[in-house]
Amino acid sequence: MFFVVQPVESSGDNSPSPWGEGRGGRIIRARMSLGSWKEAAPKNPGYTCIEIYFLQCWFSLKRSVLVFLNGKFVPEERAVISVFDRGFLYGDGLFEAIRIFNGRPFRWREHIERLRSGAEFLKIKLPFSPRRLRAFADELIARNKMPDSLLRLSLSRGVGLPGYGPENAPVPTLAMSLRPAPKQENPPQWKLITSSVRIAANDPLVRFKTCNKLPQVLARAEANKAGADEALLLNTDGFVAEGTSSNVFWVKRGAVYTPPLAAGILPGVTRVVVFEIAARLKIPVREKNIRPKDMMQADGLFLSISSRGVVEVSSLDGKAFQNSKLIAEVRRVYHNLLFGPIHT
Repeated sequence: MFFVVQPVESSGDNSPSPWGEGRGGRIIRARMSLGSWKEAAPKNPGYTCIEIYFLQCWFSLKRSVLVFLNGKFVPEERAVISVFDRGFLYGDGLFEAIRIFNGRPFRWREHIERLRSGAEFLKIKLPFSPRRLRAFADELIARNKMPDSLLRLSLSRGVGLPGYGPENAPVPTLAMSLRPAPKQENPPQWKLITSSVRIAANDPLVRFKTCNKLPQVLARAEANKAGADEALLLNTDGFVAEGTSSNVFWVKRGAVYTPPLAAGILPGVTRVVVFEIAARLKIPVREKNIRPKDMMQADGLFLSISSRGVVEVSSLDGKAFQNSKLIAEVRRVYHNLLFGPIHT
C-alpha cells in the first residue's frame, strides 16, 4: 500500500481546500492505492509516488497504541507526565521490563516482587495491588493486540517540591507501555567489550531496577561505538559484575559460574531461571568473583536477559569463543519454558 500524491490545478477562487495548498497555487491531492509504486509510476508520469508503509503498517497508523498511565488507558501521544515528576528530575523511581509471550507475562510474580521490594526500600507506595496491576497489564496487551512484546512498567515517586527531599511527593506515577519483542536470531550470539565504566561493589541500590542507569548508558555507548552488542561492567574492586542489561555467566569444565550478588549486580529474574535450568540438567552452578583476564580462559560465555533469554557470547574484546553444547542445552530448556505452558 502506498500514497500517490497528485498535483492538480487550483480553481483560482481561493476557496479553502481540505487537501491543503501547494506551490504555485496548486492543490495537493492524495489517494491510497494497492500494489507497488514502482509499477504505478510509469503509468502515471505526472504523479509523485511515495511508498510509505506496507498494509500492516497502514493499519498500525490508523490504530493508536495505548499506554496505561495512573489508572487510565490513553493513546501514547497523550500519555504525558509533569516536568516536575521526580522520576524525570532525579531518576527517583523504579522500572521492570517483562517479556510477553502468547499474551501472558513471563515470570510476572518475580518481576513484581522485585518492584515491590524496591518500592519498599525507596519508600514509594505502590498505587495498585499486584493483582490489579496484572489485570491492567492483561488489558493493555489485549487492547493493543500485542501478544508477543515487551512490557515496560515504570514507577516514580511523582510530583513534589523542588529539592532532593522526597517528603512532599504524596502521589506516585505509574505507567505501563508495550513495544514489539526483539527479533531473535537463531541462535543469538553477541559480541562483548569490557567497558571503562565501573560500578560500586556491595551497593544496595543495585538490587533493584532504579530509573537512574547512567553507568549502563555510558557503557552501552562504548559498546555501540565499538560495534559490539553489549558491554561488560567491572566493579570498583576490578571484578566482573554484569552487562548493561544482562547478567553474565561463564562455563568451565562442565560447570556454570556467575558473579555473586555482592559484586554489585542486579538479581536478574532470568538469572534465577538459569539457576533452575542448571539444577534440572544437573549442571553445577557456582557464584564466584573473576577478573577479566581469567574470564578469557573460560570454555564459553553467555548472558541472561529478560528481553532475549539466554544469549551466547561469540567474542569478548576481540577474543572468539567456541560454541558450547552446554550453553545450547540451557538455551533449549529456556526456550521450552517460554514457549511451553509454564510461564505464569
